[in-house]
Amino acid sequence: SNLSASRSSHLHPVTMFNNYNVKLHHSKALTSPYPGSHIERSQVPEDKVGWLTEWKDYNPVEYTAKSVLAGPSWADPQINDEGFSPKFNERDGEVERKSLNGLYVVENGRPRNPAGRTGLTGRGLLGRWGPNHAADPVVTRWKRDGSGNKVAHPVSGKNILQFVAIKRRDCGEWAIPGGMVDPGEKITATLKREFEEEALNSLQKSPEEKAKLEKQLQKLFSQEHLVVYRGYVDDPRNTDNAWMETEAVNYHDETGETMDNLPLEAGDDAGVVKWVDISEKLELYASHSYFIKLVAEKRGAHWSEDPGSECRE
Repeated sequence: SNLSASRSSHLHPVTMFNNYNVKLHHSKALTSPYPGSHIERSQVPEDKVGWLTEWKDYNPVEYTAKSVLAGPSWADPQINDEGFSPKFNERDGEVERKSLNGLYVVENGRPRNPAGRTGLTGRGLLGRWGPNHAADPVVTRWKRDGSGNKVAHPVSGKNILQFVAIKRRDCGEWAIPGGMVDPGEKITATLKREFEEEALNSLQKSPEEKAKLEKQLQKLFSQEHLVVYRGYVDDPRNTDNAWMETEAVNYHDETGETMDNLPLEAGDDAGVVKWVDISEKLELYASHSYFIKLVAEKRGAHWSEDPGSECRE
């Protein structure tokens, strides 16, 4: 599991998949030093991020982490390695090389980041050339009082929604329990697996305990769900040739009966796991606040005490 799946500081409604005015944006992907290293990106002025802007003097730094070059199962070989001929913009065996945002340019054998220049070429910490796919399950229920009645916010009057949040071990920030899509794995399977591993500590359970969890979760994950975001994610690990994309999906337990009986237990990359009330006061790991806001809006739940700040469709 890789919890650093989908992180962004600047995601706007225009980045929503299937929007006619798709405008990708990044700022996290321009920050230095590059995560887990002392590598400084070459600086990219805001007016030169887009590839359509000519910049003959652009001289990005080349960097791929040793952990990626070591050839783990989740990583591609180097572009020039013998026998490696990736099929970009299509399904390549078990590896999905299509982007959720449509076709991307391949230049000199390397895919080009659709959101623009990042000041760094190579793959950095990312395993795949091109899109690296992740999944973020947002599991929600209504906040209820001791009598089982929904709790409304005193100012907005809207019911309060809660979601399962994990506290990341690496940076101590609260986040959605998400992770990377394994080769050949369906997104729906990734969403369920990541939730089990991060929020229920399934990797440490006995086969009997795991089977019981599976049975309980099946009801929640097989019901109708809400895809709140699909597409490019502004991530500090993105490079000119490799970038993060995610699908954030809301699984809602309307009655609370399914999730009330599930023992939350932090596992894998999570330090703590708990139910968290949703509001604009939440400070979550990067793009997750944006995903959570979309869920609150779709469910008609409380988000802000200031009615003027609600998003317009």
